Amino acid sequence: MKINRFDTVIHAPNRLQICAFLAPLEEAEFQVLRAELGVSDSVLSKHIKQLEEVGYLKQRKSKMNGRQRTWACLTRKGRKAFACHVEELKRLVDPANQSRLDD
Repeated sequence: MKINRFDTVIHAPNRLQICAFLAPLEEAEFQVLRAELGVSDSVLSKHIKQLEEVGYLKQRKSKMNGRQRTWACLTRKGRKAFACHVEELKRLVDPANQSRLDD
């Protein structure tokens, strides 16, 4: 039996961008993520929460110069899920697989 590695939690465009941005990094500050995605604080918070609820992302908060700062990082589970999702996307768009999809 084939396991479907397509992850609907990750696949939403903003969550896919979050995972792709964080994958090569240890962590990124919330403001940097927000600027990279070009979304509002509330939109980013919503997507971070969804990734956090399934264990793909963790947040770290601390005070810096009197301001609360938030950093996000992918968990080991999140990195693995993202890698599997990317591999599944590659498999789906692989020209060698197109003939099987057309049947």
